[in-house]
Amino acid sequence: MTAMAPSRTEPDLSYLLDHTSHVLRTRMAAALAEIDLTPRMHCVLVHALEEERTQIQLAEIGDMDKTTMVSTVDALEKSGLAERRPSSKDRRARIIAVTEEGARVARASQDIVDRVHREALEELAPQERELFVGLMNRLATGRLGTPAEAPQGARRPRQRN
Repeated sequence: MTAMAPSRTEPDLSYLLDHTSHVLRTRMAAALAEIDLTPRMHCVLVHALEEERTQIQLAEIGDMDKTTMVSTVDALEKSGLAERRPSSKDRRARIIAVTEEGARVARASQDIVDRVHREALEELAPQERELFVGLMNRLATGRLGTPAEAPQGARRPRQRN
């Protein structure tokens, strides 16, 4: 005898959030690839421009492990978009400094990111967009703002700054 699957009593929120997040990430990656940038490279450029930050701080913001961060900064250096420099605050620390060309590319990549986000929300009427984003922010800062301790690690999402 075959067992019956349990009946769902709530919408599959995990699927809805995972699927839309995955599709948004793929669209973002494809759009940024048009200017030879990855989402990680964009993240590092934008956050390094905000203030003087070390490679470790930028890795935390972008949820990158050390190896990924090193290869991302290597690619930015090779492209002439950023460079490692001693910190003006702590000479022992190294920061990621964005070059003039890197700042130009960061502005272009931010325009692309904004466009991808805008296009994703175009499915909704203007008043629905505002409501949706407000509700998502409330979830992200409320009940879904802090991960639960799990016996098996779950992938941690990018940190919001």
